[in-house]
Amino acid sequence: MTLEALLAGLHILAILSLVVFLSSQAALCRNEWMNASVVRRLARLDMIYGMTAVAVLLTGLARTWWGMKGLDWYWHQPLLHFKFGMFVVIGLISIKPTLTYRRWVKALDARQGLPEEREVRATRRLVMLQAHLLMLIPIAAVMLARGVMTK
Repeated sequence: MTLEALLAGLHILAILSLVVFLSSQAALCRNEWMNASVVRRLARLDMIYGMTAVAVLLTGLARTWWGMKGLDWYWHQPLLHFKFGMFVVIGLISIKPTLTYRRWVKALDARQGLPEEREVRATRRLVMLQAHLLMLIPIAAVMLARGVMTK
């Protein structure tokens, strides 16, 4: 029981951290706030966001392996597959903003200036898409915990 509580707590902590760093990107990635400091901060936030995503994945896997319900129960649940699938989709969407932030930092270092407005808007759109898709995962998690659509 103690292990289950610890695993759940670590997973929730990782999820909340991920939400903080994704939300920070969404708040900062705006044309009207764009400056050299913001570009560098976005790249740093994105790196931490990636690390929190790994933490979410690892703590989630730990729950399936060492949690009370066990590996067999979890991996036969359609909602777990939905949650994991959404996580993968969000991860794939995050690749473009990550590469974009890195390119912006390189451009700053080469004294090529700030990103164009259209590129900032397009990047923010992808960050917001991730944030909106992320909201589906806790809904599926609650349904899974309550036995909805379980085999």
